[in-house]
Amino acid sequence: MTPVALVTGGNRGIGLGISRRLLTDGFAVSILATREEPTEVLTELRELAGSDDRVRYVRGSVAEPEDHERYVADAVDAWGRLDLLVNNAGVAPSVRADLLEATPESFDRVLGINLRGPYFLTQTFANRVLALRGDLAALPEPPETPVATIINVSSISATAVSTNRGDYCISKAGVGMATQLFAARLAPEGIVVYEVRPGVIATDMTAGVTSKYDALLADGLAPIARWGRPADVAGAVSILATGQTPYSTGEVFHVDGGMHIPRL
Repeated sequence: MTPVALVTGGNRGIGLGISRRLLTDGFAVSILATREEPTEVLTELRELAGSDDRVRYVRGSVAEPEDHERYVADAVDAWGRLDLLVNNAGVAPSVRADLLEATPESFDRVLGINLRGPYFLTQTFANRVLALRGDLAALPEPPETPVATIINVSSISATAVSTNRGDYCISKAGVGMATQLFAARLAPEGIVVYEVRPGVIATDMTAGVTSKYDALLADGLAPIARWGRPADVAGAVSILATGQTPYSTGEVFHVDGGMHIPRL
């Protein structure tokens, strides 16, 4: 049977790259996003899939728990199974504000979408997987093949400090801890959890700071001195999503050109 993937924010940027790759890998893909149904994007994805039946679009917000239930239920109603959740949707602060000038409103917005939302969507997804597949916790050993996979897309900002967007950094650091928490909790149930940590990726989120990162990359920010692409992140997701690492969980896969490597 066709495996089923849920990709939040899968209609643009890194998420669109992930949706494309997962369709190529043979998944059916359901996208959760806040925008009106993107006709051109969905037409492209359905052509890539070779079928209208392998692509769904649910309009809603990852920040809203009621949308989580509706999103997961839509996929189950359409395909009868759940195999993969990619928590990709996220936002940058509307204004890059110094820590001494940052606002509670920005903090609440960024953490609500980037951390609180994925945290509770993961809960909803995992509970529904277990309801569909039975109580595997009662088995003497976890299955050798994962029952389902959860991949959190975070950021190099989980560890790299930017004092003009502290809310974003904190949200991504929180995603890292959430990955560890759910990996430990869900391993006995046969569900594996990973974190993919992108560096400087060319998307609309980074378009406003192109000149800044051009200069930093030219000055040695990362050993691989180029911008990352959504397809680079999608490749990491593909490796983790297609069952090639069944004895790993809680791992961080960096997609940053080596930016995370401490250097003298």
